[in-house]
Amino acid sequence: MALKHSPLHERHLAGGAKLADFAGWELPLSYNSGTLAEHQACRQDAAAFDVSHLGTLEVSGEGVFDALQWCFSNDLSRISPGKAQYTHLLDPTDAWVMDDIIVWWVGDGSFRVLPNASNTETVAEVLRKSSAEAAQAGVAGAGAWQVQVENVTQNRALIALQGPRARQHLASLSERAADVGRFAVETFEFSGVRCFVAGTGYTGEDGVECEVPAVVAEEFWEQVLSLGFEPAGLGARDLLRLEAGLALHGHDLGPGITPLNARLGWVVGWKKNAFRGSQVLLAQKEAGVAQHLLGLVAQGRRPLRDGQAVWFEEEEVGRITSGGYSPILERGIALALLQAGVDLGSVVMVSDRQLPAEVVKPPFVPLG
Repeated sequence: MALKHSPLHERHLAGGAKLADFAGWELPLSYNSGTLAEHQACRQDAAAFDVSHLGTLEVSGEGVFDALQWCFSNDLSRISPGKAQYTHLLDPTDAWVMDDIIVWWVGDGSFRVLPNASNTETVAEVLRKSSAEAAQAGVAGAGAWQVQVENVTQNRALIALQGPRARQHLASLSERAADVGRFAVETFEFSGVRCFVAGTGYTGEDGVECEVPAVVAEEFWEQVLSLGFEPAGLGARDLLRLEAGLALHGHDLGPGITPLNARLGWVVGWKKNAFRGSQVLLAQKEAGVAQHLLGLVAQGRRPLRDGQAVWFEEEEVGRITSGGYSPILERGIALALLQAGVDLGSVVMVSDRQLPAEVVKPPFVPLG
């Protein structure tokens, strides 16, 4: 199957990007400066990432608020229009995280739901079937929901502008976009068209994510770069999110891993009405988890790798779910799913029991 392309594809080619397959999308892994330089630019100044492979679903219609409350784990009543929220779509039977999602509440009865690239159609289908599923589960009034879902992913570019000076640079282009609050959502105008901006990101640094219609995406990208943003690939973004201790779906979240296993209980609206997977999750909360996600810092520069076994006191106690090397710490780091009882501060062994590492609580790097 042919790979999908961002509206910025030609700009990436012209900029010398090394491209790779990300969930069926051909996007930059790195540019000529290299992953470590791009990582440093985001930590010290500002970087621009093309994250157009993430989905955008326009969701509206009668009962849309209640439908989102049913489909997702977090409680939308914690926020209001003009705000964004991180949430999970859970498996209804076992409560493992089918996807982690950002919801932009853009106005009364109007939402933009941003799934991971590989899950966009799955999330769209769950939303479309939410009325029937919730009604079958006995949710009052669910039969009257009339939720409309439109996948507009390929009609726009999604550009993450991240770093301690990102807002300062962006203000030269749009003060309104630069001033958006943390986890707030606004609109702004660029080249005569309406764009969206949210105070969100996946690097651990301050910054924003801009959704720009495809017709002006190349112009927006070029102007952003002219303001001092370093173009950065998804290789640097993965290093940054790992240093920030942010979970990656398909690695740290997925089959067998619930929000409680991932130590993300705050993503659950425990006081709201029933939602997909809620009964299983409540039972797990009462019983306690057998495994949970923690950080590892190696005692050396050797990178830690996905899938490596973790040993403690001659017993295998878990596996690394995502690992790598921290340019800031100059140490191997990882997130690992470990048996309950392996405490913070414990020294474990990885890499065929050759490399010691300390169990820590993420994030690995103090961030802004």
